[in-house]
Amino acid sequence: MAGNAEDGGGRSGSRWRIAAWGTAALMLLLPLFAMQVTDEVDWDVADFALFGAMLVGAGGTFELAARMTGNNAYRAAVGVALAAAFILVWMNLAVGIIGNEENPANLMYGCVLAVGILGAVIARFQPHGMARALVATALAQALVAVIALVAGLGYTFVLTGFFVALWLISAWLFRKALLEPAEQAA
Repeated sequence: MAGNAEDGGGRSGSRWRIAAWGTAALMLLLPLFAMQVTDEVDWDVADFALFGAMLVGAGGTFELAARMTGNNAYRAAVGVALAAAFILVWMNLAVGIIGNEENPANLMYGCVLAVGILGAVIARFQPHGMARALVATALAQALVAVIALVAGLGYTFVLTGFFVALWLISAWLFRKALLEPAEQAA
C-alpha cells in the first residue's frame, strides 16, 4: 500500500507531497511578502485564513484523489480541475470577474462550480462520468460569459476561454484515464 518517493505513493514524506504542500505554504507567504514591498496588497487575518483554507481544501482533495487511484491521467485530471476551481474562486473573491468582487453577477460562477461538483457526485467520481461533468462545467462557464454579454455587464472572452480550456483539458484527461491501466493504488 505504501509507495515510494518517486511514484508519489502513500508515504507522508514522499517528494511530491512535500513539494505540493511546500508550494502551498509559499503561495500563502507571497501576499505577506508583497505587503512588505507595496501598498497595493493589504491583506488582513481573514484574507490569510480564507486563502489558507482554500489551499488546504484543494490540497486535501487532491491528496484524497491521489490516494484512491494509481492512474496518473486521473490524478492529472483532478489536479487540473482543482486548479481551475481554485483560480476561479480566488479571482472572483479578490477582484471579481464581472465588474468588481461586489457585483452580484459574479455569483453565477458558483453555479459553474455546482455543475462540476454535482456532476462528479452523480458520476460517482468514475472517469467516464467525470469527463462528462467537466464538459458540462465548460459549457456552464461559457454560458456565464454569454449571459454577462447579453445583459451588458461586459466580459472578457479571453478569461472565459482560459477556464473553458482548463475544464476541457481535465475532461480529456479523465477520458484518457479510461484507457490508462491503473498502477497499484497508492
